[in-house]
Amino acid sequence: MSDAEELKPLLERIADALERLGPPAVRVPDFDAADAFVWHPDPGSFVPVPEVNRVPLSLLKGIDHTASILLDNTRRFAAGLPANNALLWGSRGMGKSSLVKAAHADAQALSEGGLKLVEIHREDIASLPKCLSYMKAVPYRFIVFCDDLSFDHDDASYKSLKAVLDGGIEGRPKNVLFYATSNRRHLMPRDMIDNERATAINPGEATEEKVSLSDRFGLWLGFHNASQDDYLAMVRAYVQHFKLNIGAVELERDALEWATTRGARSGRVAWQYVQDLAGRLKASI
Repeated sequence: MSDAEELKPLLERIADALERLGPPAVRVPDFDAADAFVWHPDPGSFVPVPEVNRVPLSLLKGIDHTASILLDNTRRFAAGLPANNALLWGSRGMGKSSLVKAAHADAQALSEGGLKLVEIHREDIASLPKCLSYMKAVPYRFIVFCDDLSFDHDDASYKSLKAVLDGGIEGRPKNVLFYATSNRRHLMPRDMIDNERATAINPGEATEEKVSLSDRFGLWLGFHNASQDDYLAMVRAYVQHFKLNIGAVELERDALEWATTRGARSGRVAWQYVQDLAGRLKASI
């Protein structure tokens, strides 16, 4: 047996050991499978969503100005033009996440399927850099969407988000945009910021560290409690869309009573009322 033949098994074992020590090969996901996906960091997969749960844009009432800003931003991004990350913040149930999904549907139609929506859960934000690594080398554009984003005490994952949005050497891939919704304008509870100010050696710098996260979003879009007129407009739009048979006077009285029992007027309350109404009328929606 020659020396080369004797060394072959040893070289094969060394090669196998080096392969195990090296990083695993990155498999490119099948982004042709759907228009929307949910990101799962372990083991690093994009689960296709065959049908996105969304409300038609025409049914989102009382947020016309805000909607037009986000739509324009999303359309520019889909067309390959510069666009901003967006933070949609404010009152609960006023259509923040619904608007993101509706904006994607609108721009996705214009892009002929080239714009994908990827949802990342709040608890997976630390894996965002890994998520983006799959996207930067494919010929699609992505809106990465995090619903109800916020950070609590002792949660340091916000630093990873800051670096991805606008910092770091590599930065955000040009084919990726980040949209988030939150009830908090600065994504953190006020007492968390106040505590940092009170205990820091330099209170101003500590506060800036916390607040600067929201500054990474080029668009701040505020959502406020609905007026009575806006609330009724939402209800009427749903009733008309689903062709529910109820008189105008009865509808207004019934819808206002429903809002009073809930202690709020919002798009979510309007939708819950219409679901209840449809059930009472034995109608499908």
